[in-house]
Amino acid sequence: MRWSEAVGDTLEELWISYNFIEKLRGIRVMKKLKVLYMSNNLVKDWAEFARLAELPLLEDLVFVGNPLQEKYASDQKNNWIEEATKRVPKLKKLDGEFGARGN
Repeated sequence: MRWSEAVGDTLEELWISYNFIEKLRGIRVMKKLKVLYMSNNLVKDWAEFARLAELPLLEDLVFVGNPLQEKYASDQKNNWIEEATKRVPKLKKLDGEFGARGN
């Protein structure tokens, strides 16, 4: 997926669930993005997930249903939240849960 620089300076919410997205390269152009709903896609590794930390204002993320989330959530739900918020520490809400990091 190519992220448009035309909306990168203004877009605050992006809902892209169920789109077979595997890679997040280039998402950093979304400088104003606060809300990202990208459940049920195909992101499977931490390297791609970590790209979300490049979004300076991101605070609400829905990532449930991606292979990476399913792998960690099946072990123990708290492991997923802990690992995800380590990599994207600014999150206030993760997969519908407030205070993902105690914010």
